[in-house]
Order: sequence, then C-alpha cells, then structure tokens
Amino acid sequence: MRKIQILGTGCPKCAKLAENAQAAAEAIGVEHTIEKVTDVNAIAGFGVFLTPALAIDGEVKASGEVPARERIEEMLR
Repeated sequence: MRKIQILGTGCPKCAKLAENAQAAAEAIGVEHTIEKVTDVNAIAGFGVFLTPALAIDGEVKASGEVPARERIEEMLR
C-alpha cells in the first residue's frame, strides 16, 4: 500500500494535484491512501516551502508544481 500525501493549504492547485494523484494510482492499479496535509508546520517538516507538493511514502517527489497524471504514474512505479 502506497501512501500519497498532498501538501498544501487547500488551494485549487492542491485539489488538482490530489485529482491527478488519484487518477495515476487508479490507472496503474496501485493500492494507495491519499492524505491531505494542510498544517503549515507539518508541511515545513517535510522541508517544503513551495506548495502544492507531493510526497509518496514520506518522500517529497514534487514541490511548487502540479505534475501531470503520467508523471505521477512514473513516480508510483
């Protein structure tokens, strides 16, 4: 089971990132959970200063951007 975390305060870009991550995981059939991390201190704890950010299994994979579904699929493989 992969843990996908969306780091951000809930802006429209954060919502789009969550949508892309969900679609990517479903497209390649990965069992997953999606957690939205909105607490600024928790986000900073990841070393992230630009949101939205994407973490997979606790490791930040993208920050300050909304990766396309296909790119997230590659990150999940």
